Amino acid sequence: MVRKRRHQEDTGINLTPMIDVVFLLVIFFMVGSRFGESQGDIAVSVPGVGDLRAMARQPDERIVEVLGNGAVSLDARPVSLEELSSQLRYAYQQYPQVRVSVRGDASASFQHVAEVLQVIRATGVQQMGIAAKGMRR
Repeated sequence: MVRKRRHQEDTGINLTPMIDVVFLLVIFFMVGSRFGESQGDIAVSVPGVGDLRAMARQPDERIVEVLGNGAVSLDARPVSLEELSSQLRYAYQQYPQVRVSVRGDASASFQHVAEVLQVIRATGVQQMGIAAKGMRR
């Protein structure tokens, strides 16, 4: 009786894909390091800018809160109506598109909120809103 020999499979790890990846990484870093060296040699004349305010970052929305006792705060800092007026006027001069949101406490009288709205309008601010919560049903 003739026995058939089974071919034994190679149980070793195939290193060919790993070697390919290593060589690709070596080539990538060699080419990348060459570009990094050549970029420092390029002389670039950067133009000047006349008005830096045009490139200034847009300010965040200013938030005015009217509390129940009539106290007023601007961006979580207590202020008087005169301080509110001067700070918002300065913000409007620096950035005419400044936005102001008024948050009134539910227990605040409308008279206090109306005074704050009048002060804001007098500063010249055009973008003004009133924040309110929706009613639950």
